[in-house]
Amino acid sequence: MSIPAALPPRPFMPLLRLALILYLLMLPVTGMVPVLHGLTEGRHPGTSDLARHLFMSINMIGALIAAPLAGLASDSLGRRVPLIAGALLVNAAALLLITGPWSYAVILALRFVEGCAHMTALSLLMTLGADHGRRAGLGASMGAVGSAISFGVASGAPLGGWIGAASATQVPWLGGWLMLALAAAVPLLLRETPRESARPSPTELVRQLASNRLLAVPYLFAFVDRLTVGFIVSTFSLYLGAVLLLDARQIGLVMAAFLIPFSLLAYPAGRLSQRWDRLGMMIAGSILYGLFLIALGWAPAGALAALMAAGGVVAAIMYAPSLVLTAELAGPNQRASTMAGFNVAGSLGFALGPLLGGTLVGTFRAAGMDPYLPVFILVGALEILIALAVLPLWRRGIGSALPTGRAGEASRTG
Repeated sequence: MSIPAALPPRPFMPLLRLALILYLLMLPVTGMVPVLHGLTEGRHPGTSDLARHLFMSINMIGALIAAPLAGLASDSLGRRVPLIAGALLVNAAALLLITGPWSYAVILALRFVEGCAHMTALSLLMTLGADHGRRAGLGASMGAVGSAISFGVASGAPLGGWIGAASATQVPWLGGWLMLALAAAVPLLLRETPRESARPSPTELVRQLASNRLLAVPYLFAFVDRLTVGFIVSTFSLYLGAVLLLDARQIGLVMAAFLIPFSLLAYPAGRLSQRWDRLGMMIAGSILYGLFLIALGWAPAGALAALMAAGGVVAAIMYAPSLVLTAELAGPNQRASTMAGFNVAGSLGFALGPLLGGTLVGTFRAAGMDPYLPVFILVGALEILIALAVLPLWRRGIGSALPTGRAGEASRTG
């Protein structure tokens, strides 16, 4: 009698352990958002708008370099776990060193290394989620991955505001020790999945990815969506402090109002995307998300929590389907490289988001204008324009060329 009750949860136990590690991995990332001012101008007075935004962009530039190399190495070697553990060790060292009395240039260099290590670990952990999708289902697996990531981001913002209230450097310091603990735990908690086919060479992997043109669809959305995230965690965070005069704890709570519904809905959105039109969900979500970004420029402080919560709901509608679609389009021998491409596109967007926001703010301010409202309008309009640009593909029935439901999973897993 006990055997039937024990068997069903088994495929999900590795996924639950993976989700826990993903959750903890993300805590230091957004933990630094509420204390951005303290980590930049607070420690290095006189830094420019662009330099402060660069603090949030430079680690994503590192991710742009590391993610494809990590993906190619993992698919070629057929290993995930040792690479994840090594990346976590490097991540821990970079975070701990950031708290030292270095020049701002050295701090940025450490942020670059941190970005390389963080994205390597994140991309390969997401790949393990796609690997486990053969047993748990891609909708469930990638929905769980998306929820774990967003729960970590949601928790990191208020935790960072609370921990960093006395000293901003406490956030990366404690984050570094957490990454060190994860590096020790990963070999004990995670297992490789059996290889489904022969390991291709890096050249073969690049050729296979280049020939899979449909991947451009989720990659494009990943780029634009993460660009707006980069804008939110930098320009919007600075706007909350400089214009609305919110303190670090209040900024963390505003971010949490967005991230909590986002994280709660990522898993069900992933499950729904197995049955609904994923591309249609991404287009509709992006249009609504663009309107949300524009509305932020007019919202008073008292309305921000409700507006951010609505934005979190919309973000889940477009994020989870893009993860599922990317995993479905990946062949069994190129999952790490395909997820790395998704993260490269997202990292490029995230890196450009703060730079774009900082440049626009500086440009409008130099022209004697109140800079923030037109910046919100422009960034929101960009999200809407990208969705409208993809709309003709959806109308021409591109969705019929995409794998759907369990039939899609079968076609990708053999």
